Amino acid sequence: MSTLEKAIETLSTRGFLNMEIPKGINLIEEINKLRKEKNAIILAHYYQTGDIQDIADFLGDSLQLAREAEKTNADMIVFCGVHFMAETAKILNPTKKVVLPDTLAGCSLADSCSGEGLREMKKKHPKAIVVSYINCDSTVKAESDIIVTSSNAEHIINSLPLDQEIIFAPDRNLGRYINQVTGRNMILWDGACIVHEAFSLERIAQQMLNNPKAKLIAHPEAQKPVLQVAHYIGSTANLLNYVANDDCQEFIVATEEGILHEMHKRAPHKKLIPALTQDERCNCSECHFMKLNTLEKLYLCMKYELPEILLDEDIRLKALRPITKMLELSKTIK
Repeated sequence: MSTLEKAIETLSTRGFLNMEIPKGINLIEEINKLRKEKNAIILAHYYQTGDIQDIADFLGDSLQLAREAEKTNADMIVFCGVHFMAETAKILNPTKKVVLPDTLAGCSLADSCSGEGLREMKKKHPKAIVVSYINCDSTVKAESDIIVTSSNAEHIINSLPLDQEIIFAPDRNLGRYINQVTGRNMILWDGACIVHEAFSLERIAQQMLNNPKAKLIAHPEAQKPVLQVAHYIGSTANLLNYVANDDCQEFIVATEEGILHEMHKRAPHKKLIPALTQDERCNCSECHFMKLNTLEKLYLCMKYELPEILLDEDIRLKALRPITKMLELSKTIK
């Protein structure tokens, strides 16, 4: 999508979101009615607000949501996540309507890399294949050979020949972690997630001293010093499973705090502590972009079927290839 197209989309979205919702309306009931009338499916990421997680037809991480988007029979996909996730759903479903409650729900990591920038990097490493984290926009996916998520990155990298040169974009922290666990030396794009970069090792160390029975669990998008002291490192879905199944009763959680809603549901008797960030005035481990979606915006989005995600067909087809490759290579991963 061009800068002009993004600007037009943003302006139309802001005007759209200023529409008044009738007083006294029961948003849950209305959303459920619209879902049935329009044969719509609501997909939500674990980082969404709790009320959106609870109303979703399917709740998941990036890999799970991509799989669900690929196989749905719904006429309209309502994606409660960030922009690149809705784009992925559209790449996989060109004939279906894909809508996102707020198109300003972007991603600092996705914004750190562009298709044009990746093309320039490829020129410097002509023998390299490009493996891109799914947290990127459609132009970056179009320049990639394989897409990965935090759930399947290690598995997919291990499936490639050891002598294969690899460019990994856009997350340097995830790429560094995958290099460590696979013994590779991938060339890393210099991008990062502002939420996972904000965790403070010093403050987390104090949390660990204050909670000596707690285990620190972390997403691999966190910086290396935090990962080095973590008891467990895993994708969003794997962190959830770990908390639910491990014997430990206390956890310090170093990822976006929206995950705590589902963690509490799966392990209601366990103590969950959000890892502290560098900002001492607050925890601030929330993703501002994820939280732009609200029940009110979800209702308006479903009622008016706007704002819709639209992609250039040439870009979509190029981006589809590495996503399809990912899904094929991930079939053995639950």
